[in-house]
Amino acid sequence: MAKRDSLPGLYWDKETGKASIDKRIDGLGRVRHRFTASTWHEAEVEYHRAIAAAKTEASAPKFRTFREAATKYLKEEMKPSLSRDADCLANLDPWIGYLTLNQIHQGTLQVYIDHRREQGVKSATVVRELAVVRRILTLASRVWRDLDNEPWLPVAPLLRMPDWNDAAKAYPLSIDEQRRFFKELPAHLAEMALFAVHTGAREHVVVQLRWEWEVEYPELDSSVFVVPGKFTKNGTPCLIALNSVARNVVESRRGQHDTHVFDYRGRSIDRMHNTAWKKAWIRAELPVGNDVLSGPHNLRHTFARRLRLAGVPLETRKALMHHIDGDITIHYSPAEVGELVSAVEKLTTVEGVTMLRLGS
Repeated sequence: MAKRDSLPGLYWDKETGKASIDKRIDGLGRVRHRFTASTWHEAEVEYHRAIAAAKTEASAPKFRTFREAATKYLKEEMKPSLSRDADCLANLDPWIGYLTLNQIHQGTLQVYIDHRREQGVKSATVVRELAVVRRILTLASRVWRDLDNEPWLPVAPLLRMPDWNDAAKAYPLSIDEQRRFFKELPAHLAEMALFAVHTGAREHVVVQLRWEWEVEYPELDSSVFVVPGKFTKNGTPCLIALNSVARNVVESRRGQHDTHVFDYRGRSIDRMHNTAWKKAWIRAELPVGNDVLSGPHNLRHTFARRLRLAGVPLETRKALMHHIDGDITIHYSPAEVGELVSAVEKLTTVEGVTMLRLGS
């Protein structure tokens, strides 16, 4: 096979049309390529094309796969709901785990979105899954860097969240419904539910509630819990005011677990909305179906509704619900804490019916 000195590494046999490239390039390595050419000019063109393609490939950024990014996220993120994020990523992995980060965008995600809709999954569930994807892509573009200080992803794409107008409606409990439901719950869940309906605390805050967060107010002869921002939905500290019912629950739990207020047989609890909760809801003959909420978040809606019925002012309700805006402070004086405690104490007698305490 003939070789031309002007193009080192190019070999061509004009009789057979067989040609090859075997060339070592500094900083790139060895380029090997076989092809056919009818003329030397064609061989030269293919030679330059192969060398340029090899150089382009070598200089192109090497993107990690979404699976690599998801693994890094799960190892480094410190949030109470990380187990839920892991479940979301497990659902997504067969669909996008093998794709590189630059291949993740609305188009590649749409197939998964359509699949989840066909399964009958709520759009709010899909939104939560996509929110984890968006968070990972944002970290990859703004925080994570390789050894050359290059981002894992140049720019995070915008993602359009689905809304199929299928959100379930809240179902605040009446006093009688609360009585029936709590009676059907296991004792540990009934305690947590009673605490939640009198404080408005979210499910993940209740299950994570820790003794170290308790702050005594001797001037009020009471205490509150101050939840650190990393455990709250909006990332700011949350004050949980206790009325007499919530305080009784707390006192009944004192000394039973070293770190957490609520436990089950000595172990901390991951969630309230489990099989036992769902079965108790059905036994209490409460409404079921895709169009109605039946989980612990209903207790928060119940809390908000009863505050309104009790005549608690909007600003105070917003503070108790931890709806932070420019007009609400997260720093409270003893007098302000006293106002919050007085407000939640009104829940112990609402709608003319005395609220139940947890039975023994």
